[in-house]
Amino acid sequence: MISPQNQRLHNYTIIWIGQVASLIGSQISHFALLIWIWQHTGEATAISLLAFFREVPVLGASIFAGVLVDRANRKYLMMLGDAIAGCSTILILTLLLTNHLAIWHLFLIGAISGLFSDIQGLAFFASTALMVQKQDYVRVGAMGSIKDFGSGVFAPALAGVLYPMIGLSGILIFDLITFMIAIASLIIVPVPQPIPEQKESTESITAIISLHKIWQELTFGFRYLLQHPSLLILQVFTFSYIFFDNAALLEPVVLARTNSDTKVLGYVSSALTLGGLIGAIGLGVWGGPKRRIRGLLWGRAIIFSLEMLLGLLRTPWMWMVAFFAAGLFKPTANSCEDAIWMSKVPLSFQGRVFAASSFITGIISPLGLLIAGPLSDFVFEPAMQSPNFFTPVLSNIFGSEPGSGMALQFALFSFIVVLICLVSYAIPLLRNIEDILPDHDVENVKLLHGD
Repeated sequence: MISPQNQRLHNYTIIWIGQVASLIGSQISHFALLIWIWQHTGEATAISLLAFFREVPVLGASIFAGVLVDRANRKYLMMLGDAIAGCSTILILTLLLTNHLAIWHLFLIGAISGLFSDIQGLAFFASTALMVQKQDYVRVGAMGSIKDFGSGVFAPALAGVLYPMIGLSGILIFDLITFMIAIASLIIVPVPQPIPEQKESTESITAIISLHKIWQELTFGFRYLLQHPSLLILQVFTFSYIFFDNAALLEPVVLARTNSDTKVLGYVSSALTLGGLIGAIGLGVWGGPKRRIRGLLWGRAIIFSLEMLLGLLRTPWMWMVAFFAAGLFKPTANSCEDAIWMSKVPLSFQGRVFAASSFITGIISPLGLLIAGPLSDFVFEPAMQSPNFFTPVLSNIFGSEPGSGMALQFALFSFIVVLICLVSYAIPLLRNIEDILPDHDVENVKLLHGD
């Protein structure tokens, strides 16, 4: 007989297995589509546009998604996300088999499926706090890392093996099977949902006919962050390290310093992913640190200290070792951050608050990517190639050959993130966030148990 506590984790695990299957199928399908696009266009622009069209609708609809997740049945939203993704795959498969598939079809279908995938992910994340006990938050975070890093390890390899054997059509059929597994896992497992307070329920009805109430709903997550300084500082910390992380590009540094050796780039990326998978498995067994804020801040500091070695060192095997070690700590930092958000934000607010957080991060993240290239091409690379006051000192560390400026940029921005982590730990509102903000009590919240 399974205890109620273990039953909750058991139910979560069933859904998690379905999501793992779906993600692996989606990743394999994504890599196969990239190969198909490259074979038909030979252009990197088409590939980058595919990612662009998947991301843009998500940013614009993220706030609406938060309100939807807090008001609608989260189980049905997750099933809807898988169903839309499955229908998208069927549509692509149909166009492919009838020889009508065009690049713009993939852009349009990607935008639609990306939107519903974001809603599904938000609903799944907001449901996690309802399905498991607080002491298991870090452990289920580790399960999430296993899902993400595991798919990153296996999906590209499987796509490379399966594409020549069964082609794009065969891979799309395989992807459909994984969607069915994900939907089946949701059908057989109940997904509880918090019942809003009576006042909040009444307000949600009036919001339909009141523009003011609609505005209140859409901005609720932002106002909640402003009213809780510890969470606001946590949010500032998050987008700060993401900004500098995105402003330091891994691929150009490796390619420039290895004479465009793509194998080395693959090895470095795989080392990071493999380290993340092993770290996630270890975290699942360990359960994570008692003080989650330490796991977050010190974990990020260690990660970026190790990644900084990519700029400081010039030997590929040392890069692989450093990135493998960095990957080991990523699941702990990620899971501790997720656990803080899940335990400190009330259950009935999580959809809107998480959506607001995602919206802020979604704006900052592309800015880092936007400045990364120009900084490399017009600031750091020219600075290391031309004589100036700092060149003699810096060239002894980073060299003066092509790629040395990008190496400096990567090391500098990684070091800035380490400083941000150390400074953040010195801020009492963030360091003591687990003491300042009370944990919500799942046991005392009225829940509506899904079918």
